[in-house]
Amino acid sequence: MTQVRAVCRGWAAVLTLWATVSAMSLWAGCQTIKAVGETVAVVGVATGAVTEEQAQSIVRTGAALSSAMEHLTPENEYWIGRTVTATILSRYPPYDRPNLNRYLNLVGQTLALFSERPETFGGYHFLVLDSEEINAFAGPGGLITVTRGMLRLCRTEDELAAVLAHEIGHVEHRHGLQAIKKSRWTGAFTTIVAEAGKTLGGAELAEAVRAFEGSISDVMQTLVNSGYGRAAEREADAAAVRILRTAGYDPRALVTMLQEMKRRLKPGGLDFAKTHPDPEERIQAVLKMLGGGGAPTPPPPERQSRFAAAMAEL
Repeated sequence: MTQVRAVCRGWAAVLTLWATVSAMSLWAGCQTIKAVGETVAVVGVATGAVTEEQAQSIVRTGAALSSAMEHLTPENEYWIGRTVTATILSRYPPYDRPNLNRYLNLVGQTLALFSERPETFGGYHFLVLDSEEINAFAGPGGLITVTRGMLRLCRTEDELAAVLAHEIGHVEHRHGLQAIKKSRWTGAFTTIVAEAGKTLGGAELAEAVRAFEGSISDVMQTLVNSGYGRAAEREADAAAVRILRTAGYDPRALVTMLQEMKRRLKPGGLDFAKTHPDPEERIQAVLKMLGGGGAPTPPPPERQSRFAAAMAEL
């Protein structure tokens, strides 16, 4: 037990050093981060803080962090998206209405085909959340969730398509991934924990894993709670206008949807108002994209009929 405690103390010192030096070296580039790992390993062995085996783990961690600073693969994005969506589902349960979810996927996946990113590693998936909040989330990789409260605001399939096209726009521009990159170095500590498992005891490892899982969860919740920012929302709206036009929907439905949101949202609330710019700001920007306003063209009867049938399950 004394030996295990000594190992833990050694790893605690190394983790502290890694946290400080890695955060500073993010400004200097990937190769510097890799060099930091090698330096920490050498110093750790020289001072007796770590063993040779732990030093090799630190070097591997440095290489992992260096690699993480480069472009993530579509598969990486998919797994990050799953983690983000799992966080969302821990707060908002799925709405168990197969027909409604099937309809949502029919519309959403059709729209995705007309985006500039029609395919992702795991494909696009759409799910209704059982919440009266007015909200929608676009997880990296194409995992899109929409609350019942948001769906209740939609009066036509074109307005529903506007909501989904906006979220697809976030996926198209990889906004979620861009937000996560700022804290991606957290992954390095996960690697350290995995390497430490070769020397730490079961209880100590479990405690470390819990701590790092909490850190990663904080990063994901920051993404969900803070929103993507004004610039990203403008990009997503521009993508929505393009997707709607190409797919045969009236892009003016995005304006009417934003107007309804403006009427229903409460400043300082826990829903869309918390994570999105003032709807009026977005309305004016979209009107410029469209070259003017005007009411949307009424949708074809068949389209409105299937919309009404699906929404009846709300």
